Amino acid sequence: MPGLKTELTEIVTGLGMLPYGSAEEAVAQRPREISDVSSEHWDRVAKAVRDPAYRYDVFSAWKNGQAFFRADDGLRGRTPLTIEWKGPHNPPGYDFLPADLRIDHVFLVSCKYLSQVLANVSPAHVFRRALAVRGGRSDTDWFMLVGERAYRTFYGRVRDELSTEDLPRRIEDLTPAGREAIKARCARTWPGRLDAAYAEFSAEISRESARIWNDAVPTLGDREQLLWRILRFNSAPYFILGSTKDASLRLRVATPWDWRRRFELKELTIEPETVSQPRVRWAAAVLERGAGGATTVEGHVEIRWSHGRFCGFPEAKLYLDSGHGDVPGYFELR
Repeated sequence: MPGLKTELTEIVTGLGMLPYGSAEEAVAQRPREISDVSSEHWDRVAKAVRDPAYRYDVFSAWKNGQAFFRADDGLRGRTPLTIEWKGPHNPPGYDFLPADLRIDHVFLVSCKYLSQVLANVSPAHVFRRALAVRGGRSDTDWFMLVGERAYRTFYGRVRDELSTEDLPRRIEDLTPAGREAIKARCARTWPGRLDAAYAEFSAEISRESARIWNDAVPTLGDREQLLWRILRFNSAPYFILGSTKDASLRLRVATPWDWRRRFELKELTIEPETVSQPRVRWAAAVLERGAGGATTVEGHVEIRWSHGRFCGFPEAKLYLDSGHGDVPGYFELR
C-alpha cells in the first residue's frame, strides 16, 4: 500500500485536471471522473489536504495537474472523462510502464518526486540480463557469485576485527542472528582497519560486474536498447509530473521510435568505479540529428546489501547523475 504522501500526490495531480477551484473543493466533491479510489483513501486525502504539513505537496501536485490540463502535449483544456488511479493495485505480470494515472484510457502519467533513482532491482537483472527480461526477486548472493574469493576474504577480516566467537568461520554458516550482529557493529562505518579491506572487496565486485555487463551488450545496437531500458523508454509515450524540493518538472518521455528519429547513440561506456562501495558507472554519448552537437548522459549502479551490511541478498540501484531536463528523450511539457 502506498504511503500517504504518495497517494496524496497522485490523487491531487488527477484532481488538478478537473474544473475545480482548489484541491480542497475537488476532494470534497469526490468526483466520479476519478476511479479506483476507495472511501478510505478519499478520507485520508481529505484530511491530508487540510494538514499544513502537506501544504507544499498539495500545491505542487495541484499545479502539475493543472499544467497537464492546459498543455498542448496533454489535455489541451479538455476535461477528461476518466482518470484511473493505479494506487495499491498490483498489475498482472511485469509492468514496464511506471504510470500512476491513466487519463481517458490514453494518457499515462507518472507522479514522482524527481529522485535520481531509476530502478531498484537484482544485480543479475541489471548486469546479466541487461534489464531485458525481469523475473522475480533474485535469491542469489551476487557477491558470492561474482567475487567469491574476495567476499570470503573480506568476511574473514570482518570476523577477525569484531573478535567474536559467535561468527562462524565460513560465510555460508552465518545465521540471521550473526548477520544482525555484524550489521549492528558496522551500521554506519566499518570499524578499525575494515575500510581498506572493504575497498578491496568493492573494487573486485565492481570490476567483475562491469565485465559481465559489457559482455551482455556486445554491439552498439545492444547498448542502445540498454540505454532505452535504463531511461525507461517504452513502446507507449508517458508523462512525468514530478517535483523537486524547489520546483516542478513536467516531462514527456519519448518512445524508442521517437528517440531514434531524433537522436543517435554514438557510444555507451560501462566502467567500474573506484569508490568505497561496489559501483559501476555508465555514460552515453548521444548526437542530436541535424544539430551537430553531442551530449553525454551519465549515471551509475550501486550494489549493496538489501537490508544493511551482510543482511539480505545484494540489490542494484540505478542512478541518473545527469539532470532530468538534460536527458535526450525527456522533453519539457508544452
